Amino acid sequence: MSAVLSAEWLKLRSIRSTGIAVAAALAGILLGVVVAWSAVNVFDGASPERRATARIAEIELVTLLVPQLCMGVLGVLAITSEYVTGTIRLTFTAEPRRRRVLAAKAAIVGAVALAVGPVVVFATYFVSRAMIGDRFGGVYLAPFAEKAPMMLASGVSVMVFALAGLGFGAILRSSAGAIASIVVLVYLLPMIAGNLPEPWSERLGSVMLPALPGQITGADLTHSVYGALLPPPVAAALLAAYAVVPLVVAALLITRRDA
Repeated sequence: MSAVLSAEWLKLRSIRSTGIAVAAALAGILLGVVVAWSAVNVFDGASPERRATARIAEIELVTLLVPQLCMGVLGVLAITSEYVTGTIRLTFTAEPRRRRVLAAKAAIVGAVALAVGPVVVFATYFVSRAMIGDRFGGVYLAPFAEKAPMMLASGVSVMVFALAGLGFGAILRSSAGAIASIVVLVYLLPMIAGNLPEPWSERLGSVMLPALPGQITGADLTHSVYGALLPPPVAAALLAAYAVVPLVVAALLITRRDA
């Protein structure tokens, strides 16, 4: 297995899109800086009355979409690039146990995403905290220990997107189709759920992928655009399922279809 892992790590590093995806994910930190800087300027230029009631969402959660999408794309391209170039045949010739190849890809892609996600989330938090200070009702004055679980769960969700992307890529064998599936997960389905009449909006919103980190940590989601009906263990299991189910389907199909 170690030889397969080494081979998949080498292949992932050799793909140009890997560096681009990681750089784009890390650019989420710069986006957080821009958002924080703009918010500070707006706050400082407002009247005392408006400052007293001004509030801002936690920037590290607002910009989370960037690393999620980027790592989701990385997961897709980790396997579809081989189907496009035909090198997947060489891979399966060198290692006929196709599910082992898929498992190795999942381990490597998951490790990269697990490294990138928390870095982006925590770096954005610390930068935003330093820039915003006690503005906006002191949203960034809360002790770090209170915020850490939510940020950690959000960082882990980046890995889930990467693994889901890998699974969709193996199932569809199409970069465009698999990336579209990731966009549907992170944007289209939550948007549809949010526009449904109650109680379906909250029920379906609670099981959407972006809603799960907050429910896992038991965060205050009173003002969340998603629902918050799931207990932490159920939310954690569902978050894992978003990654596991596509990979299981991919593992079933990968041995039944021609390369």
